[in-house]
Amino acid sequence: MSEIEKTIPENSIKNNPKIMRAWALYDWANSVYSLVITSTIFPIYYSILTTAYEKDEYVKETGQWIKVPVRNLIKIFGKEYQPDAVYGYSLTLSFVIVVLLSPILSSLADTIGNKKSFLQFFCYLGATSCMGLAMFTGMGTVWLGLLFSVTASVGFWGSLVFYNSFLPDIATPDKQDSLSAKGYVYGYIGSVILVVICLVLIQVCAETPKQAAIYTRVSFLLTGAWWFGFSQYTFKHLPQFGQVKEQLPKDLVLLNYKNIFKSHAEQGGFVEVFKDNISFYIDIVKQSFKELFKVGNHLFGDRNLKYFLTSFFFYSVGMQTIFLMATLFGKSEINMAQDKLIMTLLLIQIEAIIGALFFSWLSKKIGNKNVISITVAMWIGACLAAYYLNKENPNVEYQFYGVAAVIGLVMGGLQAMSRSTYSKLLPTDSMDNTTYFSFYDVLEKLAIILGTFIFATLIEHYNNMRFAALSMSIFFALGLVFIRFLKVKNNTK
Repeated sequence: MSEIEKTIPENSIKNNPKIMRAWALYDWANSVYSLVITSTIFPIYYSILTTAYEKDEYVKETGQWIKVPVRNLIKIFGKEYQPDAVYGYSLTLSFVIVVLLSPILSSLADTIGNKKSFLQFFCYLGATSCMGLAMFTGMGTVWLGLLFSVTASVGFWGSLVFYNSFLPDIATPDKQDSLSAKGYVYGYIGSVILVVICLVLIQVCAETPKQAAIYTRVSFLLTGAWWFGFSQYTFKHLPQFGQVKEQLPKDLVLLNYKNIFKSHAEQGGFVEVFKDNISFYIDIVKQSFKELFKVGNHLFGDRNLKYFLTSFFFYSVGMQTIFLMATLFGKSEINMAQDKLIMTLLLIQIEAIIGALFFSWLSKKIGNKNVISITVAMWIGACLAAYYLNKENPNVEYQFYGVAAVIGLVMGGLQAMSRSTYSKLLPTDSMDNTTYFSFYDVLEKLAIILGTFIFATLIEHYNNMRFAALSMSIFFALGLVFIRFLKVKNNTK
């Protein structure tokens, strides 16, 4: 037993095996959204349903006929847009909402003491939104698909704000790394299991394209049910930290619905109570963003952190955007078969773990700074290779596999190295590391907002994704330049 554990009372909730298992199991519950909805089945389904028909084109260079999809355009306020561009814009919108809500919700949870309630709310929002995707059956209901895609994203990322904040509450520092890793492993295994189940339904059980579409919608229902169902174990055993306030008027609209129906005469009546709550919310919003900017100024005042965070922002624009749009790229640009595309994405997930382990080992030999530089340079190569992918080339599938292999390897490596390097560079002053990582997460979401917006705009303007993928190499190049200004010691060199 560690010295830290010896100082904790036996009745403490920290390092309680049941509570820690319940926390980690939420990763098992919610990670199916990330793989099924974000990365694999939904983007492919969206591409299929927004395709009007496939036309045959003859390629003189190869002497072969190929299938070329012709897409339905989506009308917004009288103007028509490419469906992949609209999907990209919807992702941008979801992350804008998350960035605006995250600091506010964190402040509210700390003030009220009911972050478990917030976790439940966003979990249920995400799970029901996944099931709502089953109502997306064609171009007539495309807005339902986009709407539930946005709310599912908000539910997923919103719940993570509170899920991550439980870690220091339930585990001592010497247990946090292993518990966090356990959650990651649970999430990876659970999401792969469900994707395989969905793939069997769609590719094996379905005998016709119509049945495949039905089973795809069943997959969305299974994803929501999986997320909702397995999270119940988490909510049953995860404690509610703090005392949820019962005094009026501040908690009238703070998820304590019981007080809405009480008499408010002693506080001046319902209108006065409501006004007090509005004032309370405004103060929370001001304070939360004030704290966010304060942390940012503090971090960027340090030379090494300034260059690292600037580099991290730029290469995150490319890395996260390509990951989010990779499935649509394979379907729309390469016209790759659904089963081959999903299997490729599953292999990327496995390869990402290998990449994280390999580059972690390599960092001990040559340092974090050099490893990050190598992975970012490999990302630039992947962007250039993606630009030269041509559906008219008979070997384009194998070329796509090669690009995917590079992406999988460097994705896991760069993500792992970024977080650990940032942790090593953090100052050891009075500020909490949780605050620092909250800023880190917000910066990453801002990068995704910029990246998905640029990617979608270029798709709309040039009517193909290859140029959009090429544009991401510019952000990787900027990230590579800034990371070289980093001056570090020991094993972060």
